[in-house]
Amino acid sequence: MDNLGTIFLSEVVGTAMLLLLGAGVVANVILTKNKGFGGGWLLINFGWGLAVFAGVTVSYASGAHLNPAVTLGLAAAGKIDSDNPFLTVIVYIVAQLIGAFIGAVLAWLAYKNHFDEEPDPAAKLGVFSTGPAIRSYAWNLITEIIGTFVLVFVVIGFGKGGDPDTNTPAGLAALGALPVAFLVVAIGASLGGPTGYAINPARDLGPRIAHALLPIRGKGSSDWSYSWVPIVGPIIGGVLAGWLSLVLLPAAS
Repeated sequence: MDNLGTIFLSEVVGTAMLLLLGAGVVANVILTKNKGFGGGWLLINFGWGLAVFAGVTVSYASGAHLNPAVTLGLAAAGKIDSDNPFLTVIVYIVAQLIGAFIGAVLAWLAYKNHFDEEPDPAAKLGVFSTGPAIRSYAWNLITEIIGTFVLVFVVIGFGKGGDPDTNTPAGLAALGALPVAFLVVAIGASLGGPTGYAINPARDLGPRIAHALLPIRGKGSSDWSYSWVPIVGPIIGGVLAGWLSLVLLPAAS
């Protein structure tokens, strides 16, 4: 698949949809004066799962990676179908970061009045990016590695490189939108508590940049000291999943 323009647009649209709805459910639950305020962790889990469902649905043309860890994991497993895999990977990742930034900005616009009324800077940042329940960089990193490994390993195992009958490129779309939504809910419910389960560098970095740049009243710090964890952890987890799939999932190679 070498239509880089199609890949770029598809990933921007899909990742923007993912972040609009994903950041939106967090805003609804944690910003005061919302009708969903206090909805709880499971509402956030299901909201993110359905956000993935929507993102995958609208980014079928690129295979719906929506996540640099997925892209790098598929590359490690040799599943990037391109004459120039390196350039293709770069296009995927840049598009994902741009889409995540756009989606976060749209979520902020949807909740602008509630951001203005929210007194807690940490709650405002929590809409945009993840943060640990207990700050311990090494253990936070391990949590993100494990959660992302599960995501990418299952994507590769279920998708097996894409569906040749429908010409679906390898990616989340190879599972279908509903199974990958359930997978994300499962990861959040089981492994999300320690770090908020970024499991996606673009999901965390793009919105964190948006938080830093947007004129959010009383927003406080963007917590850049933690920002490397939800980037490095998912990349390691995704690449490990890609490599180990070659051994542990031989039918998918």
